[in-house]
Amino acid sequence: MDADPAEGPALVGTGDGKGGVPPVLMRLMFLSLAAALVTMALKALAALLTGSVGFLSDALESVVNLVAAVVGILALRTAARPADREHHFGHGKAEYLSAAVEGGMIFGASVAIVWSAVERLLEPIPLERPAIGLVLSGVAALVNLVVGTVLIRVGRRHRSPTLVADGKHLMTDVWTSGGVLVGVGAVALFGWERLDPIVALLVGVNILGTGYMLLRRSVMGLLDTALPPEDSAKVKAVIERYCELEHVRFGPIQTREAGRQRFIHLTVRVPGDWSVRRGHDLADRLERDLAAELPGAVTYTHVEPLDG
Repeated sequence: MDADPAEGPALVGTGDGKGGVPPVLMRLMFLSLAAALVTMALKALAALLTGSVGFLSDALESVVNLVAAVVGILALRTAARPADREHHFGHGKAEYLSAAVEGGMIFGASVAIVWSAVERLLEPIPLERPAIGLVLSGVAALVNLVVGTVLIRVGRRHRSPTLVADGKHLMTDVWTSGGVLVGVGAVALFGWERLDPIVALLVGVNILGTGYMLLRRSVMGLLDTALPPEDSAKVKAVIERYCELEHVRFGPIQTREAGRQRFIHLTVRVPGDWSVRRGHDLADRLERDLAAELPGAVTYTHVEPLDG
């Protein structure tokens, strides 16, 4: 990267150096958006036709899915922006903010579900046309199951907290729908009207756990956690190979991740009689080898003499 003399030295480091969002991630986020619209409509219709607080609570969860999908799309676009003068390490942490928003929204939806369930528990009303509601909610749950599974699988493959969080959110919705279906089905079979809000209450409390996990992961990411063990093991394997073949040593390894971005900071200690060129060439090879093991990772190296 060329430096503007008026702005000081350029930022350096290795990696793909490319902005933009992988097309598959954006396609899946728009798929999530479409799924949220479809399931929200189905559940709202089920709640309208049956008068079930369980279906109403399920519809509220889908509204959260819709907003979360929009937030996720914006977060992916922001996270993909390259480094600039104000953000020297890129914008990868925007994905953690998205996951935090989703976790907070799950908490909000849980409160709304519990509130509605308690009200209906105190004043139960009979359900109307429960069979239609069960069919509509069942279709909505199936849509979320398929889309959520795909989002989690692809999100983990591409190391996208936004996609994984959105997928887990949809899977939470599947559990919500499953509990509601059981409750409404039991009400239709046995006529126990209070079972509908009881199930809604249990489901609302249960999904608080998912919200907590999303918030916890987001906070850990914002606090610069190290790379996961499997990635750290790849870094150590490359370093050990250089220690054996090149007779160099390394200072403490420092790593961190920000969404899909990975950063490695290394101090390379070389023999004091090496030329600057030789040390520079070794650092370049090291950075390329690490990039081959961890595609897209950015490595920063500092070369110093062994006897310094």
